[in-house]
Amino acid sequence: MIVVLSRGISSYDKELVRIYLRDRGFAVRDQQFGDDEVIGAAGKGVLDLRELGLLPGVERVAATSKPYELASRETKAEDTIVSVGGSGGMVKIGGSRITVIAGPCAVESREQIRETAARVRESGAVLLRGGAFKPRSSPYAFQGLGMKGLEYMKEAGDAEGMPIVTEVVSPEYVVEMKDLTDMFQIGARNMQNFALLKKVGSVGKPVLLKRGPSATIEEWLLSAEYLLAAGTNDVVLCERGIRTFETYTRNTLDISAIPVVKTLSHLPVIVDPSHAVGIRAKVAPAALAAIAAGADGLTVEVHPRPDEALSDGPQSLYPEQFEKLMRDIEALAPVVGKELLRTPRPEGTAAGRRGGPQAGSLFEGFTALPVAYNGESGAFAEQALMRIFGEDVKRRQVQSFKEVFDAVLDGSVCAGVMPAENSLSGSIHENYDLFLRYPDIAIVGELKLRIVHCLIGDEHARLDTISIVRSHPQGFAQCKEFLDKYPGWQLEACNNTAAAVASIAREGAVKVAAIAGAAAARAHGLKVLKEGIETNPLNYTRFLIISRKISGRDGEWFGNAWVPPSLGSEKPNKASLVFSVPDKPGSLFACLKIMADRGINLSKLESRPIQGKPWEYQFYADVSLPETEGDFALIMEELKTKTEDFRFLGAYRGSL
Repeated sequence: MIVVLSRGISSYDKELVRIYLRDRGFAVRDQQFGDDEVIGAAGKGVLDLRELGLLPGVERVAATSKPYELASRETKAEDTIVSVGGSGGMVKIGGSRITVIAGPCAVESREQIRETAARVRESGAVLLRGGAFKPRSSPYAFQGLGMKGLEYMKEAGDAEGMPIVTEVVSPEYVVEMKDLTDMFQIGARNMQNFALLKKVGSVGKPVLLKRGPSATIEEWLLSAEYLLAAGTNDVVLCERGIRTFETYTRNTLDISAIPVVKTLSHLPVIVDPSHAVGIRAKVAPAALAAIAAGADGLTVEVHPRPDEALSDGPQSLYPEQFEKLMRDIEALAPVVGKELLRTPRPEGTAAGRRGGPQAGSLFEGFTALPVAYNGESGAFAEQALMRIFGEDVKRRQVQSFKEVFDAVLDGSVCAGVMPAENSLSGSIHENYDLFLRYPDIAIVGELKLRIVHCLIGDEHARLDTISIVRSHPQGFAQCKEFLDKYPGWQLEACNNTAAAVASIAREGAVKVAAIAGAAAARAHGLKVLKEGIETNPLNYTRFLIISRKISGRDGEWFGNAWVPPSLGSEKPNKASLVFSVPDKPGSLFACLKIMADRGINLSKLESRPIQGKPWEYQFYADVSLPETEGDFALIMEELKTKTEDFRFLGAYRGSL
C-alpha cells in the first residue's frame, strides 16, 4: 500500500500516519515516488482505507496489486540504483551502466585471490567476488577458508580499489562478516532461508540475491521483499539459471526473466552466466545474451589457473578469456543504450600506484561542480552525460553550444558534453569551429551514443491529426524517409530535439509533434506516438567531453589528457588535431606521410574553411596514440614543421 502525503505536511502529521499504520500491523517506510513524498506500508495488517485517507496530510491511498509491495514497480516507478562501496571505492549497479563483478568461485589462498583481483581489475571489473564460505552438495567438497578467506579477499579488494561481495551461508555469521564485506550474497540454495534473509536485511548493507534453481519469479521477488522489509534499501537480483530437463548445461539460463523482472520490479537485475551454463566455452555467449536482454550487469567466475581450482574450475574463465569478454561487452553496450562501468583507482592503492589517473588531482571538485550540456531535460546530450558521469551527477542546462564552452572556460562547471558528428548526417561543424575560438579548452573524452528517434506528442495526439513537426535539423535529416511519407507536415526547426518536446508540453499542443528520444517524452510527460523512425538503425552520435586544459604539466601532448570516471585508469588512445598547410603541391601529403611512416593511424580527416580567409582551409584530424608519450611528442613536433597553423585539441580515451 502507498500513502501519498500532501506537499508541506508537518512532521507531526507525518508521524501520526506512521503510528496509525504500525498500530494496525504494517511495516512502514518513507519513500519518494517521483515528485511525491509517500509512506510505503507492507504486511498483513488490517485497516479501513477510507479512515486512513481522512488523516491530516494524506493526499490519497493506493493499494498495490503485488504481494511483493516494496519490490514492486507500483510502489516505486523509477529504477533503483544500488551503491556498493567502502575502503575499496564506490560502485553503482543499475541505471545506464553495465557493472561487471568478477573473481574466483572460492578464495583458496592469499596469493590466489590477490592475483585474480589484479587480473580482473586490469580487464575492467569493478567489484570483486569470491566465496569464503562455500555451501556444497557433497560434505566432502571444499567448503572454503571461512573468515580467514574473507580477510584475504578484503585485503585484495583494498589493494585493487574494488568493493567485495561474498556469500553468507548462516545467520550466525552475519554480524561477524558485516565489517569485512561491502555486499552480502544470498546464494541460490539460501534464497528461501527466511531467517537468513531477515538477519541480512536488518544489517542494512547491499545484498545480491540469487534466484533459486527451482524458484518462480514471484518467489524470487518475495525473497527480495523479506530483505527490503527487514531494513535494507539496496537489493540486486541475480538470475543464475534454473533447473530444467536439459542436461547439456549445468542449468538453463532464463533470459526471459530479465525483461519480465524489470517490468515488475524497480530493483536492478544482473546475470551469473558461469553458474547458468557451467561450461567455460559457453559463458561468454550467455553473458552477451544477458546484456542484450537488458541485464544491468554480470557476475563472472575467473581463476588464473582453472584446472587447479578447488571449486567450479570447469566454468571459470581464464583471465585472457575474461579480458576478451569485457571488450565484447564494451562493443555491445552502446547498441542496448548502455555504457560499461569503469571506476578510477583510488589514490594510495597498490593499483593506483601502478599508474593512471587518480581520484584526487584531476577529479578534485568533480562532485561539487556540475557538467554542462545544451538542451532541455531528456536531450540526447543529457543521456550521454549521464552515461559518462553517472545518473546522480549535477547537471547544468544551457541554450547553445557556445554557452557550454563559456561555462567550461569560466570554471562554473567541471566539464561539458557536446555532439561532434553523427554516423548518418556527418559532422556538426559549428562545434568543431568553436575549438579554434577557445584555445584553453581541450577534448578529454568521447562517447558514441546510439540515437533512436521517436515521434512524440500530447497524450491526445494521433498520427492523422498531426500538422506540424518540430525537431533539430539533424533530427529531420536522420528521419527523412519517415517524414517523406507525410508530405503535408510542416517542419519547424528547434535549437535541439528535447527543446521541441518541451515546447509541446508548455503549449499543450495536440496537432504538433516532435522528433526526439523516448527519454525526452518521459521527462516532459508526453506520449511516444511511433518509436524507431530514424532512416538507418545504425544511427550513432559521437559526443565529446570538454574541459579546461590542465596547467602545471610538462608538455602539451598527453599532459592535458583527462580520463572521466567511467573510463577509470585506462590510458588515452586517441588524439584530435587541427592544422593548415602551405598552398603548394604535396603539402598535405607531407603531413600524412609523417604519421603513416611513424605508425599513427588516421581515423578522421575533414577540411573546413578558415574564417576570414576565403578559399583557404584547415584540416581536423583524429589519430591513434602510440604506447609511449615521448614518441608521440616527437611526431607532433615534426608535424608542426610541415604546417602553417597547428593546434592540439586533446588526448583522450576513444570509445568503440
